[in-house]
Amino acid sequence: MKKLDTIISTAKKTILTESNAIANLANLIDENFENAVKFILNSKGRVIVTGIGKSANIATKIVATFNSTGTPAIFMHAADAIHGDLGNVQKDDVVICISKSGNTPEIKVLVPLIKNYGNKIIAITGNIDSFLGKNADFPLNTFIEKEACPNNLAPTTSTTAQLVMGDALAVCLLELNEFSSKDFAKYHPGGALGKRLYLRVSDLIKDNQLPKVEKNDSIAKVIVEISEKRLGVTAVINNDKIVGIITDGDIRRMLSKSTDIQNFTAIDIMGKNPKTIHENAMAIEALDSLEADSITQILVVNDAGNYVGVVHLHDLIKEGIF
Repeated sequence: MKKLDTIISTAKKTILTESNAIANLANLIDENFENAVKFILNSKGRVIVTGIGKSANIATKIVATFNSTGTPAIFMHAADAIHGDLGNVQKDDVVICISKSGNTPEIKVLVPLIKNYGNKIIAITGNIDSFLGKNADFPLNTFIEKEACPNNLAPTTSTTAQLVMGDALAVCLLELNEFSSKDFAKYHPGGALGKRLYLRVSDLIKDNQLPKVEKNDSIAKVIVEISEKRLGVTAVINNDKIVGIITDGDIRRMLSKSTDIQNFTAIDIMGKNPKTIHENAMAIEALDSLEADSITQILVVNDAGNYVGVVHLHDLIKEGIF
């Protein structure tokens, strides 16, 4: 067994080998890539991505990237394709075949069948002179000098290059389709990512209570309101308009100076001109405001400027946005 001190050097060598190969991909982009993007863009069908072995694994990731960025795509395993799954390919579909060597038996059987159907083939291959490279309508070169594997056998650098080429296709199509963050949100409604794109402040406050006191209310009432509403804060209002804010920190600071609360009212300890946010603002904007001002709550207003709720940092954490 090699010494443990070789672990870091091996890791660095692996990363540098792959990063250098990826950097070289930029030199391999040519008119075939441009024409492939244009063809997909103008196609009325879907993108069928196929491969064998580790290339099949990469194909599934490329399909996921296409689908999440507005280009309809499905995965078809090259081995299954020649045993019935070729029926997935419709007349207007574009087929992307992924193969490092471009000469695997499955690819040699599959490519002529696809071409007989009249579908165009985009090849992502490390051997542009291979069977796949020569028979593709748009051969995309992902040549690498060597795998990161010390035996130059395990697909490492080659599969990384395939993935990056797929990303390049997807991003070009995304930009040409003017795919916006709103479009992205439609395809990612679940999880923290989706919530950052569609969740609004009004969604955060709908289950929250509405702590509020009048400016001349007693400190005792303020303490009860903050305690009962459990948001660590209360708005000070006048005719539904916010005139101030009192946090539990304000209460502690007041008590550290004097325990004679009978002589104080809300207006005496409230913070004036508190930070507010509109109920239709995105939840991520609320997070940005909290972080910018190093606060944990922000008051919410509607179009009329009326007080309608409180967003607490815990609301954002609960939704997985923080």
